[in-house]
Amino acid sequence: MTKPILTVNNLQVSFRTQKSDVQAVRGVGFSLHKGETLAIVGESGSGKSVTAKSIMRLLPKHNTKISQGEIFYEDKNLLNLSVREMQAIRGSEISMVFQDPMTSLNPTMKIGKQIIEGLQKHHHVSKREAKQRGIDMLRLVGIPNPVERIDSYPHQFSGGMRQRVVIAMALACNPKILIADEPTTALDVTIQAQILDLMSDLQQKTGTAIILITHDLGVVANMADRVAVMYAGEIVEMGTVDEVFYNAQHPYTLGLIKSMPKLHVGRSEALIPIPGSPPDLAHLGTGCPFAARCPYTMKVCHYFNPIPTSKSDSHKVSCWLQDQRVPEDLALEAVGGNHS
Repeated sequence: MTKPILTVNNLQVSFRTQKSDVQAVRGVGFSLHKGETLAIVGESGSGKSVTAKSIMRLLPKHNTKISQGEIFYEDKNLLNLSVREMQAIRGSEISMVFQDPMTSLNPTMKIGKQIIEGLQKHHHVSKREAKQRGIDMLRLVGIPNPVERIDSYPHQFSGGMRQRVVIAMALACNPKILIADEPTTALDVTIQAQILDLMSDLQQKTGTAIILITHDLGVVANMADRVAVMYAGEIVEMGTVDEVFYNAQHPYTLGLIKSMPKLHVGRSEALIPIPGSPPDLAHLGTGCPFAARCPYTMKVCHYFNPIPTSKSDSHKVSCWLQDQRVPEDLALEAVGGNHS
């Protein structure tokens, strides 16, 4: 396999508060290859967006602490770069699309000017060339009449069209990596599907690698190559889409899948929610952070946090149920379920 374009190793991020530190990301690691789509899924507060913003170096400096970890983009550790060096990469080689397009667009500026600014900053092209590139990008993302619409303001577009504009801005400089943080959550289902199809189509044309952040496993089913499932700041399961969807090994992943609406399911089959709430990341105890919500909790789950177990070359899971090294006296007293 070719060398990854991005590698995250043992990333640990916390936020300082008046009372205590919140351990938002705890030992996250993954790789991303050229042209690949990696989906990072999990409930709100699981650390998905913090991981993405760490890659972009967009976390607030005054209360953020990255205690450990490396983020290698090609051969550069992004965490060691100066502000100016990171600015040269951000938007040009690694771009990000956020959940709400109105937070990414300046309402007082025409969209053309917002696209042109990035092109002129990173590619040093003339204003005329940048405007033509902007028109081409708007056409590429499906904006009707791009020659006229490039002089429109953000409020003159619908929500779905604004998100297309944001994607055009993010891809204008031909980045090697696109991070999409909940890019369709604020849109209705029809527009959501159009945006995801658009991203897949653009990826095939440009070869851009995509990190897709979402809380919805259904969104990634037809788009991602691999899936990383996050819970309480950790990756608890990672594998190909087929491995995660059809051979899920972690109880949390199974819970997410069971809570997904299914179009073919009869009305008599109700959705099965995951009971309880995620743990307080400012006061994490010992053991597995999912133990309090897990229907298969064993003794060992309350004392030690599981370490990743390989189910295949591409499939890893952090769960004591999958670890053959658990002593019998720590595995017997299970709360429920079949542990064989």
